Amino acid sequence: MSSVVDSNRNSIFPEDAEILRREAYAGDQFLLRLKASECARHARPGSFVHLRCDPRLPMRRPLSIMRASPRDDWIELLYKAVGTGTRLLALKQPGDRLSLLGPIGRPFQAHPEHPRPLLIGGGVGIPPMIFLADTLRSDPQFRPFAVLGSEVPFPFRPRPSQYLVPGLPPQVIAAMPLLDDWGIPSRLTSFLDLPGCFRGYVTDLARIWLKSLEKSARAEVEIFACGPHPMLQAVATLAREFGLPCQVSLEEFMACAVGGCAGCVVRVWTEAGPAMQRVCVDGPVFDAYAVFG
Repeated sequence: MSSVVDSNRNSIFPEDAEILRREAYAGDQFLLRLKASECARHARPGSFVHLRCDPRLPMRRPLSIMRASPRDDWIELLYKAVGTGTRLLALKQPGDRLSLLGPIGRPFQAHPEHPRPLLIGGGVGIPPMIFLADTLRSDPQFRPFAVLGSEVPFPFRPRPSQYLVPGLPPQVIAAMPLLDDWGIPSRLTSFLDLPGCFRGYVTDLARIWLKSLEKSARAEVEIFACGPHPMLQAVATLAREFGLPCQVSLEEFMACAVGGCAGCVVRVWTEAGPAMQRVCVDGPVFDAYAVFG
Protein backbone atom coordinates (compact mmCIF):
# COMPACT_ATOMS: atom_id res chain seq x y z
CA MET A 1 0.00 0.00 0.00
CA SER A 2 2.86 2.44 0.68
CA SER A 3 3.80 2.66 -3.00
CA VAL A 4 0.19 3.50 -3.85
CA VAL A 5 0.10 6.17 -1.17
CA ASP A 6 3.37 7.69 -2.38
CA SER A 7 2.01 7.75 -5.93
CA ASN A 8 -1.16 9.47 -4.72
CA ARG A 9 0.83 12.13 -2.90
CA ASN A 10 3.09 12.80 -5.88
CA SER A 11 0.10 13.58 -8.10
CA ILE A 12 -1.43 16.25 -5.83
CA PHE A 13 -1.13 19.77 -7.24
CA PRO A 14 -2.01 23.17 -5.72
CA GLU A 15 -3.96 25.35 -8.14
CA ASP A 16 -5.60 28.75 -8.20
CA ALA A 17 -8.77 27.64 -9.98
CA GLU A 18 -11.11 30.02 -11.78
CA ILE A 19 -14.85 29.35 -11.73
CA LEU A 20 -15.92 28.97 -15.35
CA ARG A 21 -19.53 28.02 -14.75
CA ARG A 22 -21.94 27.81 -11.81
CA GLU A 23 -25.36 26.16 -11.87
CA ALA A 24 -27.87 25.98 -9.02
CA TYR A 25 -30.41 23.18 -8.56
CA ALA A 26 -33.21 22.38 -6.16
CA GLY A 27 -32.24 21.03 -2.76
CA ASP A 28 -29.29 23.46 -2.34
CA GLN A 29 -27.25 21.58 -4.94
CA PHE A 30 -24.65 23.32 -7.07
CA LEU A 31 -22.43 22.49 -10.02
CA LEU A 32 -19.08 24.22 -10.47
CA ARG A 33 -16.84 24.01 -13.49
CA LEU A 34 -13.30 25.09 -12.54
CA LYS A 35 -10.29 25.80 -14.72
CA ALA A 36 -7.67 23.56 -13.12
CA SER A 37 -5.32 22.17 -15.74
CA GLU A 38 -3.09 19.95 -13.59
CA CYS A 39 -6.01 18.46 -11.69
CA ALA A 40 -7.90 17.81 -14.93
CA ARG A 41 -4.86 16.09 -16.41
CA HIS A 42 -4.28 13.71 -13.50
CA ALA A 43 -7.82 13.13 -12.12
CA ARG A 44 -9.20 9.61 -12.10
CA PRO A 45 -12.70 8.31 -11.17
CA GLY A 46 -12.98 8.39 -7.40
CA SER A 47 -10.39 11.09 -6.79
CA PHE A 48 -11.33 14.36 -5.13
CA VAL A 49 -10.11 17.89 -4.49
CA HIS A 50 -9.52 19.68 -1.20
CA LEU A 51 -11.05 23.11 -1.75
CA ARG A 52 -10.84 26.36 0.17
CA CYS A 53 -14.44 27.54 0.04
CA ASP A 54 -13.72 31.09 1.19
CA PRO A 55 -10.66 33.06 2.38
CA ARG A 56 -12.35 33.47 5.77
CA LEU A 57 -12.29 29.71 6.30
CA PRO A 58 -8.80 28.22 6.51
CA MET A 59 -10.16 24.67 6.72
CA ARG A 60 -10.65 23.15 3.28
CA ARG A 61 -13.51 20.89 2.20
CA PRO A 62 -13.16 17.61 0.26
CA LEU A 63 -15.34 17.44 -2.86
CA SER A 64 -15.54 14.56 -5.33
CA ILE A 65 -14.70 15.21 -8.97
CA MET A 66 -17.66 14.54 -11.27
CA ARG A 67 -16.01 15.16 -14.63
CA ALA A 68 -12.60 16.18 -15.93
CA SER A 69 -11.51 17.45 -19.33
CA PRO A 70 -7.72 17.32 -19.81
CA ARG A 71 -8.18 18.78 -23.28
CA ASP A 72 -10.03 21.88 -22.04
CA ASP A 73 -8.35 22.11 -18.60
CA TRP A 74 -11.49 21.94 -16.46
CA ILE A 75 -13.01 19.81 -13.75
CA GLU A 76 -16.61 19.74 -12.52
CA LEU A 77 -17.78 19.43 -8.91
CA LEU A 78 -21.34 18.73 -7.83
CA TYR A 79 -22.04 19.42 -4.16
CA LYS A 80 -24.81 20.15 -1.68
CA ALA A 81 -24.62 23.22 0.55
CA VAL A 82 -25.03 21.82 4.07
CA GLY A 83 -22.60 23.72 6.30
CA THR A 84 -20.78 27.03 6.65
CA GLY A 85 -18.09 26.21 4.11
CA THR A 86 -20.27 24.89 1.32
CA ARG A 87 -22.84 27.64 1.89
CA LEU A 88 -20.10 30.25 1.40
CA LEU A 89 -18.95 28.31 -1.65
CA ALA A 90 -22.49 28.51 -3.04
CA LEU A 91 -22.17 32.31 -3.15
CA LYS A 92 -19.21 32.22 -5.53
CA GLN A 93 -19.74 33.28 -9.13
CA PRO A 94 -17.99 32.75 -12.50
CA GLY A 95 -14.71 34.65 -12.52
CA ASP A 96 -14.06 34.07 -8.82
CA ARG A 97 -11.00 32.03 -7.94
CA LEU A 98 -10.64 29.16 -5.48
CA SER A 99 -7.57 27.53 -3.97
CA LEU A 100 -7.58 23.78 -4.41
CA LEU A 101 -5.36 20.76 -3.93
CA GLY A 102 -5.91 17.81 -6.21
CA PRO A 103 -6.49 15.31 -7.48
CA ILE A 104 -6.28 13.30 -4.26
CA GLY A 105 -6.88 9.67 -3.49
CA ARG A 106 -6.88 6.14 -4.74
CA PRO A 107 -9.34 5.78 -7.67
CA PHE A 108 -11.74 3.08 -8.80
CA GLN A 109 -10.23 0.29 -10.88
CA ALA A 110 -12.39 -1.54 -13.42
CA HIS A 111 -11.34 -5.05 -14.41
CA PRO A 112 -11.83 -6.56 -17.90
CA GLU A 113 -12.79 -9.93 -16.40
CA HIS A 114 -15.92 -8.15 -15.09
CA PRO A 115 -17.23 -6.33 -18.18
CA ARG A 116 -20.61 -5.45 -16.62
CA PRO A 117 -19.88 -2.68 -14.09
CA LEU A 118 -22.83 -1.83 -11.87
CA LEU A 119 -22.48 1.79 -10.74
CA ILE A 120 -24.48 2.73 -7.64
CA GLY A 121 -24.56 6.34 -6.48
CA GLY A 122 -26.59 7.95 -3.72
CA GLY A 123 -26.98 11.72 -3.22
CA VAL A 124 -23.62 13.47 -3.25
CA GLY A 125 -22.14 10.05 -4.05
CA ILE A 126 -23.44 10.37 -7.61
CA PRO A 127 -20.49 12.44 -9.00
CA PRO A 128 -17.81 9.69 -8.79
CA MET A 129 -20.18 7.34 -10.63
CA ILE A 130 -20.55 9.88 -13.44
CA PHE A 131 -16.77 10.20 -13.69
CA LEU A 132 -16.39 6.42 -13.78
CA ALA A 133 -19.10 6.13 -16.45
CA ASP A 134 -17.37 8.81 -18.52
CA THR A 135 -14.16 6.78 -18.39
CA LEU A 136 -15.78 3.42 -19.14
CA ARG A 137 -17.76 4.63 -22.16
CA SER A 138 -14.59 4.94 -24.23
CA ASP A 139 -13.76 1.26 -23.71
CA PRO A 140 -16.04 -1.06 -25.73
CA GLN A 141 -15.26 -4.08 -23.55
CA PHE A 142 -17.28 -2.59 -20.66
CA ARG A 143 -21.10 -2.39 -20.56
CA PRO A 144 -21.93 -0.30 -17.48
CA PHE A 145 -25.35 0.16 -15.92
CA ALA A 146 -25.99 2.90 -13.35
CA VAL A 147 -28.51 3.05 -10.51
CA LEU A 148 -28.68 6.51 -8.96
CA GLY A 149 -30.76 7.58 -5.98
CA SER A 150 -31.61 10.83 -4.22
CA GLU A 151 -33.93 12.01 -1.48
CA VAL A 152 -33.93 15.56 -2.83
CA PRO A 153 -34.77 16.48 -6.43
CA PHE A 154 -32.08 15.28 -8.82
CA PRO A 155 -29.62 17.94 -10.03
CA PHE A 156 -30.79 17.31 -13.58
CA ARG A 157 -34.11 16.83 -15.34
CA PRO A 158 -34.81 13.09 -15.53
CA ARG A 159 -36.15 11.81 -18.83
CA PRO A 160 -37.41 8.46 -20.14
CA SER A 161 -34.45 6.33 -21.10
CA GLN A 162 -33.95 5.31 -24.71
CA TYR A 163 -32.43 2.04 -23.46
CA LEU A 164 -34.40 -0.99 -22.40
CA VAL A 165 -33.03 -2.74 -19.32
CA PRO A 166 -34.45 -6.27 -19.22
CA GLY A 167 -35.59 -7.53 -15.82
CA LEU A 168 -36.68 -4.17 -14.40
CA PRO A 169 -40.27 -3.08 -13.73
CA PRO A 170 -41.57 -1.59 -17.00
CA GLN A 171 -42.73 1.62 -15.31
CA VAL A 172 -39.18 2.38 -14.10
CA ILE A 173 -37.92 4.36 -17.09
CA ALA A 174 -36.44 7.59 -15.63
CA ALA A 175 -32.77 8.08 -16.50
CA MET A 176 -30.01 10.64 -16.24
CA PRO A 177 -29.90 12.46 -19.61
CA LEU A 178 -26.10 12.76 -19.64
CA LEU A 179 -25.64 9.01 -19.25
CA ASP A 180 -28.30 8.34 -21.87
CA ASP A 181 -26.45 10.63 -24.29
CA TRP A 182 -23.26 8.67 -23.59
CA GLY A 183 -24.98 5.40 -24.44
CA ILE A 184 -25.01 4.17 -20.84
CA PRO A 185 -28.30 2.84 -19.42
CA SER A 186 -29.31 4.27 -16.05
CA ARG A 187 -32.30 4.18 -13.73
CA LEU A 188 -33.27 6.45 -10.86
CA THR A 189 -34.64 5.69 -7.41
CA SER A 190 -36.30 7.94 -4.85
CA PHE A 191 -38.99 8.03 -2.19
CA LEU A 192 -40.28 11.35 -3.59
CA ASP A 193 -42.70 9.66 -6.03
CA LEU A 194 -40.95 11.19 -9.02
CA PRO A 195 -42.35 10.13 -12.42
CA GLY A 196 -40.59 7.09 -13.85
CA CYS A 197 -38.41 6.57 -10.78
CA PHE A 198 -38.31 3.40 -8.70
CA ARG A 199 -39.77 3.95 -5.24
CA GLY A 200 -37.19 2.43 -2.94
CA TYR A 201 -33.49 2.27 -2.25
CA VAL A 202 -30.78 1.93 -4.88
CA THR A 203 -29.96 -1.50 -3.50
CA ASP A 204 -33.58 -2.62 -3.95
CA LEU A 205 -33.52 -1.87 -7.67
CA ALA A 206 -29.98 -3.22 -8.07
CA ARG A 207 -31.10 -6.50 -6.45
CA ILE A 208 -34.01 -6.81 -8.91
CA TRP A 209 -31.61 -6.35 -11.82
CA LEU A 210 -29.05 -8.81 -10.48
CA LYS A 211 -31.71 -11.45 -9.86
CA SER A 212 -32.90 -11.09 -13.46
CA LEU A 213 -29.49 -11.97 -14.90
CA GLU A 214 -28.45 -15.42 -15.97
CA LYS A 215 -25.75 -16.90 -13.73
CA SER A 216 -23.06 -16.43 -16.39
CA ALA A 217 -24.00 -12.78 -16.93
CA ARG A 218 -24.13 -12.11 -13.19
CA ALA A 219 -20.59 -13.45 -12.83
CA GLU A 220 -19.45 -10.63 -15.13
CA VAL A 221 -20.68 -7.92 -12.73
CA GLU A 222 -18.47 -5.80 -10.49
CA ILE A 223 -20.11 -3.25 -8.22
CA PHE A 224 -18.84 0.31 -7.72
CA ALA A 225 -20.55 2.59 -5.20
CA CYS A 226 -20.38 5.95 -3.47
CA GLY A 227 -22.86 7.49 -1.06
CA PRO A 228 -23.81 7.71 2.61
CA HIS A 229 -22.29 5.13 4.95
CA PRO A 230 -25.55 3.19 5.53
CA MET A 231 -26.02 2.92 1.76
CA LEU A 232 -22.49 1.62 1.27
CA GLN A 233 -23.03 -0.95 4.00
CA ALA A 234 -26.19 -2.09 2.22
CA VAL A 235 -24.28 -2.26 -1.08
CA ALA A 236 -21.61 -4.43 0.57
CA THR A 237 -24.36 -6.73 1.85
CA LEU A 238 -25.81 -6.89 -1.67
CA ALA A 239 -22.41 -7.75 -3.14
CA ARG A 240 -21.93 -10.51 -0.57
CA GLU A 241 -25.40 -11.87 -1.28
CA PHE A 242 -24.48 -12.43 -4.93
CA GLY A 243 -20.78 -13.16 -4.41
CA LEU A 244 -19.64 -10.15 -6.46
CA PRO A 245 -16.53 -7.98 -6.19
CA CYS A 246 -17.31 -4.51 -4.91
CA GLN A 247 -15.45 -1.24 -4.53
CA VAL A 248 -16.78 1.62 -2.40
CA SER A 249 -15.71 5.23 -2.08
CA LEU A 250 -15.92 6.48 1.52
CA GLU A 251 -16.85 9.97 2.61
CA GLU A 252 -15.15 11.21 5.77
CA PHE A 253 -14.38 14.55 7.35
CA MET A 254 -10.68 15.37 6.93
CA ALA A 255 -8.30 18.15 7.86
CA CYS A 256 -5.16 17.92 5.71
CA ALA A 257 -6.31 15.41 3.03
CA VAL A 258 -2.71 14.45 2.25
CA GLY A 259 -2.16 11.74 4.86
CA GLY A 260 -0.42 13.83 7.52
CA CYS A 261 -3.01 14.31 10.24
CA ALA A 262 -4.61 10.83 10.32
CA GLY A 263 -7.93 12.51 11.07
CA CYS A 264 -9.87 10.44 8.53
CA VAL A 265 -8.84 6.92 9.50
CA VAL A 266 -11.18 3.96 9.16
CA ARG A 267 -10.81 0.38 10.28
CA VAL A 268 -10.26 -2.09 7.47
CA TRP A 269 -9.48 -5.80 7.32
CA THR A 270 -6.20 -6.76 5.69
CA GLU A 271 -4.40 -10.07 5.20
CA ALA A 272 -2.50 -9.28 8.39
CA GLY A 273 -5.67 -8.52 10.33
CA PRO A 274 -7.49 -5.29 11.22
CA ALA A 275 -5.70 -2.01 10.48
CA MET A 276 -6.43 1.70 10.51
CA GLN A 277 -6.10 3.37 7.10
CA ARG A 278 -6.55 6.95 5.94
CA VAL A 279 -9.47 7.69 3.64
CA CYS A 280 -7.60 10.52 1.92
CA VAL A 281 -4.56 8.67 0.57
CA ASP A 282 -5.18 4.98 1.32
CA GLY A 283 -8.64 5.56 -0.18
CA PRO A 284 -11.17 6.98 -0.67
CA VAL A 285 -11.82 3.83 -2.72
CA PHE A 286 -11.62 0.57 -0.75
CA ASP A 287 -12.62 -3.01 -1.27
CA ALA A 288 -16.11 -3.24 0.24
CA TYR A 289 -15.33 -6.49 2.04
CA ALA A 290 -12.29 -4.90 3.72
CA VAL A 291 -14.43 -2.10 5.16
CA PHE A 292 -17.63 -4.02 5.85
CA GLY A 293 -16.11 -7.39 6.73
